Amino acid sequence: MVSGSTAGRSGEGVILAFLAFGNFIIGMGAFVIIGIVSPIAEGLGIGKADAGLVLTVYALAYAVLSPVTGALTGTLSRRIVLVASLAIFALGTVLSAISTGLPMLAASRVLVALGGSLYAPAAAGIAVAISAPERRGKALATVFSGGTLAQVLGTPFGAWVAYHFGWEAAFWVIAALSLAGSAVMCLAIPRDVRFQAAGLATILAALQDRRAMIAVSFTATMLAAFYVVFTFFGPLIEASVGPNPETRTGFLMLNGLGAFIGNILGGMATDRIGARRTLVAICIVQILILPLFSILPLPPLALAVLIGTWSATSFGFMAPQQARVAQFAPEAMGIMLSINAAMLYVGITIGSVVGSHILGWYGLGTLGMAASVLALLALLHLLAAGHPRASAQAPRR
Repeated sequence: MVSGSTAGRSGEGVILAFLAFGNFIIGMGAFVIIGIVSPIAEGLGIGKADAGLVLTVYALAYAVLSPVTGALTGTLSRRIVLVASLAIFALGTVLSAISTGLPMLAASRVLVALGGSLYAPAAAGIAVAISAPERRGKALATVFSGGTLAQVLGTPFGAWVAYHFGWEAAFWVIAALSLAGSAVMCLAIPRDVRFQAAGLATILAALQDRRAMIAVSFTATMLAAFYVVFTFFGPLIEASVGPNPETRTGFLMLNGLGAFIGNILGGMATDRIGARRTLVAICIVQILILPLFSILPLPPLALAVLIGTWSATSFGFMAPQQARVAQFAPEAMGIMLSINAAMLYVGITIGSVVGSHILGWYGLGTLGMAASVLALLALLHLLAAGHPRASAQAPRR
């Protein structure tokens, strides 16, 4: 087994960088839909609400498959799992590129979700296996920084490709990156990295911890509020600044930059005032600013300030929520964090479904108000969950 003591620090850093690259591919492939809803709708002759449901299919499939695939592949070599996951991701993305209708596109996203659900647990397992205990937090942060970078660069680039060369071209680029990533994993990941994933019985036992599950399901409630708006981010931008591809790409990059900064600030706030207080503050800010998305059109500068603030506070919830989940069930931290990851996609599913129906029934201008109501429900959910057990580690002062 490769560990932090046997793998050199430089070699460890290279492996972590490759794992982050894989997460970049997964993140870009999963969420490029957000930036290309309009081209897909026009190309397939469907409504924007229907095109937005493609993200719902991916999110729901990921949420269902992630715990199961992690348990079923726990005894396999991590390298094999990574190589296979990106190959499956590539195949699904190719099918997305050649889709001629909504049913085929939706089915292809299930296959893409299968590949994505295999990757994250395996990559996290390798990060833990090759890193010394005192470096594991930083190692995991490095690996998952690829997903954040996908928000900053990958999704905007995919949207730029789609608007200049067609929505199919965006999927072809992602498929090529996925195949390249699969080859990189085959060459770069050591053969002897082992990591035993939790079995289904262990996962089911964790699901029976009522207090912990109430806490972890807050992730779904919060993400639902975010994705009511974010699923139709492209059309919302167009409503204020028109369909210019470069302008849209710029706002997508601004959203990604806000997410990156918010991720850092959320972690800092958690250390200073605690996870729960940080989350309460984030919920209150979301409740107040989300209705502004219903005041359309907005001047470009006002829209930029709104998007930056919204994305920073939205993605700022990740670090405090993970810390809070770990406090509720410290003896089953790994399992609970895996369930928390699945809850991300439950929330995306709920938010994209609600957003699609709100858009279809009441129009684009009502999305912000609907999202604000969900953010209020998220705050009530957070308050109802109570505090972690007294033995949990207190925030640093």
